[in-house]
Amino acid sequence: MELQTLTNQVIALAGIAQAAALVEQLATKGKADEIALETSLKSVLQTESDSVLEIYGNDLANLKLGLEHLNAQLTGYEIAYPDEARYAASLVFLERQLCEQKSMLKTISIGIERAKAQTDHFPILHENVLANFGDMYLQTVSKLQPRIMVNGVPDYLSRPDVANKIRACLLAGIRSAMLWKQCGGRRWKFLLFRKKTQVEVARLLTLIA
Repeated sequence: MELQTLTNQVIALAGIAQAAALVEQLATKGKADEIALETSLKSVLQTESDSVLEIYGNDLANLKLGLEHLNAQLTGYEIAYPDEARYAASLVFLERQLCEQKSMLKTISIGIERAKAQTDHFPILHENVLANFGDMYLQTVSKLQPRIMVNGVPDYLSRPDVANKIRACLLAGIRSAMLWKQCGGRRWKFLLFRKKTQVEVARLLTLIA
């Protein structure tokens, strides 16, 4: 199976966009699309797979939120969802930094194995699993610069459960950014082939029942 295809790049981009959209939902509403949230968090634990789509549960419908928001960002003359676009750009930038930090990658690897063990006993959205995700993020990505500043409602942002979900989603965004790069994604390619990317996003959306 060829990894570096436009379709695979778009699926990974949708993963980034979905993570950013979930952060926005959590920060402004205190809750998020549960199917999309579970899909994004489970993608962090998918360290081995036979296909890119398998990382997201082998179903494009699991990435509907990300594909829709990515489509809106690619088709409008003005920036759709500006905070989400900022989060996504930051995730791509921080992923490059993270890949140079071997100790942080080791910390994340240990945390992922711990989360896999936890999900043998608890659902992915259980507070124990979310706390582990949050701790992973605080020990690693949150130490990189510039830090991602999340805008939202202070009452929601101050809640530990919401904060851990947001950190977990940011980790999922980093996971998708890594995948995008593995699939041949590059910023210059994204800018140069923006129209081709948008056409592929629209095509994938038509495949979702």
